[in-house]
Amino acid sequence: MNILVTGGAGFIGSNLVHYLLRDAAEELAVPIGKVVNLDKLTYAGNRSSIADLDGDPRHVFVQGDIGDEELVGRLLREHEIDAVMHLAAESHVDRSIDGPEAFILTNVVGTFRLLDAFRKYLAESGRTALPHYGKSIADGGESAFLHVSTDEVYGSLGADDPAFCETTPYAPNSPYSASKAGSDHLARAYHHTYGMPVITTNCSNNYGPFQFPEKLLPLMIQKTLRGESLPVYGDGSNVRDWLYVEDHCRGLAMALVRGTIGETYVIGGKNEMRNIDVVKALIDTVHELAPESAVKSADELITYVRDRPGHDRRYAINPERIESELGWSPRENFASGLRKTVQWYLDRQDWIRSIEDGSYRGERLGTLA
Repeated sequence: MNILVTGGAGFIGSNLVHYLLRDAAEELAVPIGKVVNLDKLTYAGNRSSIADLDGDPRHVFVQGDIGDEELVGRLLREHEIDAVMHLAAESHVDRSIDGPEAFILTNVVGTFRLLDAFRKYLAESGRTALPHYGKSIADGGESAFLHVSTDEVYGSLGADDPAFCETTPYAPNSPYSASKAGSDHLARAYHHTYGMPVITTNCSNNYGPFQFPEKLLPLMIQKTLRGESLPVYGDGSNVRDWLYVEDHCRGLAMALVRGTIGETYVIGGKNEMRNIDVVKALIDTVHELAPESAVKSADELITYVRDRPGHDRRYAINPERIESELGWSPRENFASGLRKTVQWYLDRQDWIRSIEDGSYRGERLGTLA
């Protein structure tokens, strides 16, 4: 199976590309041919995250835009792509509040153009999903388009509300989540209107290796190491469900191969935690693994700051469907995944510094704050 991965130099994408080329064939019993990795290399795309794959003939990296239909069409034909795994997205909520237009252009317009390019390619190659409704690739489906989304499209939960599932109504509350909701609806529409072999996944908060250091965990790891103030929004009681990125990647691959065309699967780590408890656990883990950093206590490091506009109170996911139908379950709990994550960043301070000073993009910038 030849796969086009979009956003494959980003956080989740780079982990996914590594998983596909390392473990997927054996774990899913599906031979993996080429993985064509299309990434625009915006601020969040980092070529060094996949540098170890240079020279692997199965990995083809292309710098380009998902909105470039001519480029996408050429890659689909040239590499005889069987499946698309669409992860390319603008994903930082704070950035969407400050500048929402980029989110609409990438997440909505870009997804539309990618879907349309794949639709035309399937028609040209004589492959259509219409005879394969209700099937998966494992059951004889010819191709698939995996659209990767977020739990934020469902809005905010109250303390006692049931967790999100595949039938939860959409209620996005930020420009980011609204743009992802729009892309989800486009993917659904292309399936129902054109017979496109679309499968959608919605995941909870990911953490792990290769995450851009403006995100919560890598940012807090660096600040803890430096003894700097750790800003926590509001009172820190916002709740998120934390999913280790390698567990997510296994779920994505399972959804692509075993998932039923036209269906949605939510993927969560079953680790609901308050933000303040996440930060405190992170501080403890950093101090344990890097004792020289333990010069300030958690109370001395944590600073509460003004809450983000429209900050959703709680996210939680019930992954019962993907567990029962596809055989997926998370291998990491939050403690084990956090320990792996902290150790990864401790071992790769050069990777972090190249982002902080801009050298990963051939630039020199001030240190991220």
